[in-house]
Amino acid sequence: MSVLVISTFFRCSILRTSRTNCKSATIMKLSIIMPVYNERRYIEQILKKIWSVKTGIDRELIIVESNSTDGTREIVKQYERKDGIHVIYQDKPLGKGAALKEGFKRARGDIILIQDADLEYEPDDYPILLKPILDNDADFVLGSRHLGKNTWKIRRSTPLMWNARLIDIGSEFLSWLFFLLYHVKLTDPQTMFKVFRRECISGMEFKSNSFAFDWEIVIKMVKKGFVPVEIPVRYRSRSKKEGKKVKILKTGLQSLWCLIKYKFFN
Repeated sequence: MSVLVISTFFRCSILRTSRTNCKSATIMKLSIIMPVYNERRYIEQILKKIWSVKTGIDRELIIVESNSTDGTREIVKQYERKDGIHVIYQDKPLGKGAALKEGFKRARGDIILIQDADLEYEPDDYPILLKPILDNDADFVLGSRHLGKNTWKIRRSTPLMWNARLIDIGSEFLSWLFFLLYHVKLTDPQTMFKVFRRECISGMEFKSNSFAFDWEIVIKMVKKGFVPVEIPVRYRSRSKKEGKKVKILKTGLQSLWCLIKYKFFN
């Protein structure tokens, strides 16, 4: 385990002894929140993977389907009556953040885990992400794509190399700016894999509807005193041709504004 992870565990432990709003409790249920839009190619595979993982606790899967145009909604409807699966149907796509906010309202688990509806992240990593919380060592966990023995660049499998490098540079800059503004050093604050106790976001108001939500939730958790523990996870980047929805300039500017805005406002 790296020095960064060890120090993060230490800092998180100190914070947890001083706060009272997110004390450990008997963990009974996991809520997996999954926004879905135009993922016909992957949706059945990811659903099977999620349900095959042994987490050691009860769980529910909340799918927020944003009125896909490629037939994804019709596939999701085939799963909506299965035990433990709840589906929220949006009238139109409003963005990842908007979908997650809807999912949070429905979540009834003691722990919330965010999962994308593609195969970039591996559900088999759930047990290692949940362990620090179940062991009462952390309240907030991030699955880092940059930790571990075989560290890799985020976009290494993307065939459009110039595009990949541009995203890498932008991601590195935003991570550096996050450290500069919030004084918490993280290897991968933008990761999709975010796992936390539900009580930790109690009273929080989230405003971002776009991919900038990934920044907003980390910023607001950190400002509230929850320093995340980072755990290395597996990751396979997909290209735009494979369904990647991030738009470099638009998402980058939204993320930059998010970092600056929430430094001074809530």
